[in-house]
Amino acid sequence: MDVPSLYEGIGTAYATIPSTLPPVLLQRARNIAAEHGKLAEALLGDYDLKIAKRAGELSRVATALREWEAAQSSIGELTTMLQSPDPELRDLAKDELSTTKESLDRLATALSASLTPRDPFADMPCLIEIRPGPGGLEGRYFGDAVFRMYRQYCSRTGLRTNVLKYELADGGESTGGANESPLQEAVLEVLDAGAYDRFRGEAGMHRVQRIPATEKNGRTHTSAVAVWVLPSFPENSEANEDYSDPESIFYVDPRDVKEEKMRAGGAGGQHVNKTESAIRLTHVPTGISVSMQDSRSQHRNRDAAWTVLRSRIGQRRKEEREEQALALRNSVLSKDRITRGDKIRTYNYSQDRCTDHRSGLDVHNLPDVLEGGPTLDRIMDSTREYLVNRAIEALIAEEEAAAAAAAASMGKDAKKPKR
Repeated sequence: MDVPSLYEGIGTAYATIPSTLPPVLLQRARNIAAEHGKLAEALLGDYDLKIAKRAGELSRVATALREWEAAQSSIGELTTMLQSPDPELRDLAKDELSTTKESLDRLATALSASLTPRDPFADMPCLIEIRPGPGGLEGRYFGDAVFRMYRQYCSRTGLRTNVLKYELADGGESTGGANESPLQEAVLEVLDAGAYDRFRGEAGMHRVQRIPATEKNGRTHTSAVAVWVLPSFPENSEANEDYSDPESIFYVDPRDVKEEKMRAGGAGGQHVNKTESAIRLTHVPTGISVSMQDSRSQHRNRDAAWTVLRSRIGQRRKEEREEQALALRNSVLSKDRITRGDKIRTYNYSQDRCTDHRSGLDVHNLPDVLEGGPTLDRIMDSTREYLVNRAIEALIAEEEAAAAAAAASMGKDAKKPKR
């Protein structure tokens, strides 16, 4: 199943991006399209894998620019037709001009989005990690609701999943009225390529406001659940090569990992008491630790633990590189960057409402959201649109800063005395 791309279905949400693109973006698009043309011409004479790969990376910009310029040209022709002495032709041109201008706005947004750098993990499967945050036992119950929400969403949309970890806390009865269990931690692997791009906007703190079933005075309690979205390398992936490449952000030196064998806890009968099947891996340099006990097989627990450990280490290294890049960028967005610790969404039971605090979207029909239904699609799509819009704004700020720096440098060179 194809997972929707980050750039699909965008347009009307970005009325702030004008049909006449900022000059810095238009110039960048034309430079990229020119490079793409040269590479395509070179491939006609002699095929080269590196050149073909680079041409493929640039093709989406070249295509988006071509479509935008075609729409611009159509507007010019239709504007000329408005001066025609034929009233029918003028009416036809007027109707067509309105439609073409709407199309131009969408194409301008698509072109701007095509210029933004793609996330290096966009085409990969992902791991969705869920852990209760502040709120005590009620947070654990809602953590289970969030886990089932994503699992049901994947089932409805045809995405293949694998539960790597589902660990419950001891004791407690359902307080959410939906047969929820007190979740300790869960890791859901979404196996389809492109899943990371689809779910990356779900990372952050999910807040719930509801009245627990055990609340005698009818007071609303607030608790939170933390969601992490990490890229995942399935064992049969070509990306397996990255495991042994010291330059890869996913490379983990086995000598840096401490392995401990333990007896599994929780339910399980005699097997729990007699077999050391649980595995804990600790990456000593970073202190990142992963424990797995879901399977009775020590080998399977070890494989699952390594999968999660590589993903967590890779994500941390990626974030460190992003922080370094942000420090170098003169971007207006660096001040309000979304982090995993921020509250991103609120689920309000008494108001039958779910609010995404980034896109500003408010939806009702909360049961459909928690069942992973079409209402959740609307929320996730609005988040993806928000992320694209931020990326476009960051790109404009970066290009304008670079242009200003270049102009200042040229001015200084012009003022230098000639020898």
